[in-house]
Formats: sequence, structure tokens, C-alpha cells
Amino acid sequence: MQYSADGQSDGTATVQFPQPGFLASVFRDLGADQGPEPEGAAGRPAPGRPGAGPAGDDQSAPGGPSDPNSADPNSAAPKSAAPNPTESNPDDPAIAAHARAAALTHHRTLTVQAEHDRLADLLRRAALPVSAMDFESQLRHYEPRPYPADGPGADEGSEPRWEDFAPAEPAAADPAGGASRRLLDSGYQRELAQARLTHQRALREWRTRRAEAGSPAADESRRAHEAAEEARARAVREYNDSLEECRRAYRLAEPAAVESLLERALAAAETATQDLSAPCRAVFRPLTRTAVLDLDLPPLDLVPSLTGYRLAPDGDIVPVPRPPEDRATDYLRLVARLALRSLQAADAVDTDEILAGVVLNGWLREPGAVEPLCLLSVDADRDALARTRLLPPETPYEDHDDEGVYADAEQDEALVRLRQLGAAVTPDPYARTVVRPAAQAGATVPAAPDLSANEFAQLVRDLLTRGGLAEWSVRLRGPAGLVATGEGSPGSALPGRWVVWASRDSASVGVEQIETLAEAVREESADRGLRLTTGRFADEALDLTAEESHRHIHLIDGDGVRELARTHLGLPLAAGR
Repeated sequence: MQYSADGQSDGTATVQFPQPGFLASVFRDLGADQGPEPEGAAGRPAPGRPGAGPAGDDQSAPGGPSDPNSADPNSAAPKSAAPNPTESNPDDPAIAAHARAAALTHHRTLTVQAEHDRLADLLRRAALPVSAMDFESQLRHYEPRPYPADGPGADEGSEPRWEDFAPAEPAAADPAGGASRRLLDSGYQRELAQARLTHQRALREWRTRRAEAGSPAADESRRAHEAAEEARARAVREYNDSLEECRRAYRLAEPAAVESLLERALAAAETATQDLSAPCRAVFRPLTRTAVLDLDLPPLDLVPSLTGYRLAPDGDIVPVPRPPEDRATDYLRLVARLALRSLQAADAVDTDEILAGVVLNGWLREPGAVEPLCLLSVDADRDALARTRLLPPETPYEDHDDEGVYADAEQDEALVRLRQLGAAVTPDPYARTVVRPAAQAGATVPAAPDLSANEFAQLVRDLLTRGGLAEWSVRLRGPAGLVATGEGSPGSALPGRWVVWASRDSASVGVEQIETLAEAVREESADRGLRLTTGRFADEALDLTAEESHRHIHLIDGDGVRELARTHLGLPLAAGR
């Protein structure tokens, strides 16, 4: 029953609901608002208040304790119902602690999910194409700004005429009759009044300009405006002239100009992921026309190590770790996209084709570490970059078969394209497994061991083609050297067909290699053979080439290679270390 203010029942029946259980205690501990009570429970009294009774006890039945016809008016209010010992107590400390642990587990899992979402967003943005920061895109254009007094309507040659502002007369109301009475046309009268105001304003401004045209203040304002515009035009001209000077230096392959252009392009490529620190520095080697890029890789803890949290039966919050191979794959996917983006930026900015190749090394710099770790290295020549589409397609990130962010490393497109370029990628970055850098960019004047395989092949080709050996064709190439064929014209310094075997090593070349080269010359039906090394030759090899049977084999040692670089390329090559 409902009770009125004077303590008497109003005859309305109530429904008694069981006390709230575990779910209600969870909402109470979380501070959530209770939802609307079920229909029919609006009049439910609280325990310990009038009208509260045991569940299932019909207090509103006729003749019952709550019946106003049978109740004693002097009797006391009904007693509260005793709690049911079988129901759970929401105030039980164990239940409340379990609810708090469940809420904390859910909150921590949401935090881990946010980290996974950020990784997916970084993977998407790291694969976005970059715009080429070439010289044409950096040119500035000057557009003069008119003096404010010379704006629209500032013609001082003639006084504003009323005919230029008067509205058109209304059309005749009846084509067969006379003209309509314009004084009774309210629309025309509004247009006429507005035109008179506009004409008067223009006339007043024209007279004001005529009066101020010869004032010293107006002349000084105009001179200041013209001086500012001249300064703007001069600044644009000077910037474009300096940019053109940089372009001339870039076409001459001056290191400072090439490095400046490359670093501008690399910095512009980072705009899509400004919240991810991954700077890239560039060093240009004129000797081999190769750019060496050092990319700082993101920290390893950027990739989440957990899938979430779970609540153990004993109430402990237990983290759920991810498989190590999944975490390593996700890190390599991000690293591969950053590397491809840097390669694309360097390739897109080189519109004049100054670069013969690009070497990119990915370095992990951890706090407290003595030296950085090389986890990625790419040695790509211009032809390989031209054949490879560096970035994924227009939709670089898609979910396939509910894989979410994660995919197998062997199927990831960015990693596949890096491996097509012959990249060396660490198999496990979290085990700190390093790879050997394709080239080092520390020395200003490189030595042969500092060069990458592509750089060494490019150096040998430049030396011999400038010496007269044309139609260069590489047959075999590896990290230590190459085997190629070439043919020189009869009047050149290297006439006839040649077989060239070039290597960079510190070990001396013996008789066996000279015999192998002589056999290759016979198989290729060549005229001569050239054995080039950055080291030296053994005395037995020198004696063998002095014999009549091996005089068609020519030898060039490390000193000869450095002399050829100085003679034909005008650039030094340091002695091997």
C-alpha cells in the first residue's frame, strides 16, 4: 500500500522487488546512476519504512494488516521485513572488492586497446604518399597588393553619376495599357531609396579622396605602401635566386646542395606522422653519387606487448601477453613503411637524376646503449628504385579475414618490397639481432670497405668507362666484388673485348685467381682480362702475368684504383682499413 502524509494508506497496491544483487553493487561502486525503476515499482517502499514487508506477503489483502477497514488506528506501523538469508548482500566486502577488480580489469584492457588503435593509425599514416620537394615546388611567387585607396570604386577621374546607381523602372502592368504608377510600387520605392543612399556614399567618398589626394599624410602612406611592396618583391627575388644557385650546385653534385635538398624532402615526408619521432639524415658521396640515409627507428615499446587483461578466479588481475612473433612482425611492418617512405622521398626529389643509388640504414638508439643497433639496411641503385613501387596501393591498410592490424610478415606488402630491393632486415628486433650496414656514412672521404656493393660496382664502372671501356655488362655481383664484360673502341685506351674481375679485400690475390680469369677470357672469346683489387697481388701472380701466355691479363691493385679515381673522377678514395 501507499501511505499518505498523515500515515494512512491510500489503497494503492505495491509490488515488492528483491534486494539488488551483484550487478547493483558494481554500478554503485562505479558511481553510475541507477536507471528508471521498473513499471509498478514506483510505489515500492524502502526497507525499514512503512509498507515494507517480506517478499510474497500480500499486505493489501482485505482484512490484512494494511487494510484500513480492519487496522487498529492506535496500532503501530508495520515492522520491517527481516532480510532473506539466502540473498547476496551487496555490502559484502568480498563482492565489492571483486566488482572493483572487474572494473579495473576492463579499464586496463581499454587502455591496451587504445595502444593497438594508435599503432593501426601509425601504420596507415606511415604509408601515405609524400609530395616531391623539388626545386620547382619550392619557388615563391610575388603578387602585388594594391594600395587601399586604389581599391574598387577609387577612380578619381569622374564624379559618381546618379545614372550609374538608379534602379531600372518597373515594367508596365498591362502591355496593352499605359505604364504603372511607380509611386504605388513599394518594391521600386525601396530600391530607389537604397540607390540614393549608395550614390550619396560614393559621392562623399569621392570628394573625400579628392580633398586628401594632395595631403602630405596621404603621400607618406602611399610611399610606405610602395616601399613595403618593393621589399616583398625583393625578398621573393632573392629567395628564388638563392634557390636557383642551390639548384646549379645540386646539378654539379656538390655535397652540401644535395644533402640540403634531400633533408628537406625527408623532413617533409614526416609531416604525416609528426607524433612519431623518426628523423632521417642524409650524407652524399660524390665519388659514387650515392646518398646514405640514416633513419632513427621508433622505440621498441611503441608496439603493445599485451592483448589485454583478465580477472583470475582468485580476484587477481592477470595481463594477457601477445605472442612474441606477432609483436616483432608489427614492429617490422612499421619500420618497413618508414623506410619505404624515406626511399620514396629521396627518389621523388631527385628530378635531375644526380643520384646513382641510395643506401638506407635503420638505427635503433636506446637510452644508455653505447652504440646504436642496425636493424635494417637497404642498398638500392636507381634502376631498382625505378622498378619498385615503393608505397602500398591507395588503400594501404585494410582488414582481411578479421586479422585486424596484424598480418604475417611474409605477406606484408611493405616488407615484401623491401626484400625485393635486397634489404637486410633483422629477424627479431626484440632480441636485438642486428644486421650489417650496407655502407657507412661516417667518413668524409670513403675507403673501399666503406662502400656498399652497389657503390663499388658503380665506382668500377665509372673508372673503366671513362677509361674507354664501353658496352658495360655485369655478369655476377656480390658484396665482395663483381664480374663484368666490356668492349672498347680500337682507338681507346682499352681496345677490344675485356673480361673484368674486380674485388675489394685486404687479402693478396694469388696465382689461382689469375688462372681462373684467363680461363674466363677464353670462354667469353675476349681479347684481354683485367683483375682489379683494392688490396695487392702476390709475387707469384705478378710473375705469372709477366709470362708470354698470360700477358693478356692486366692487374690493378689498390694504389692503382686510387690513382684512377683521382685521374678520371677528380675525387679521392681513401686507403683501405
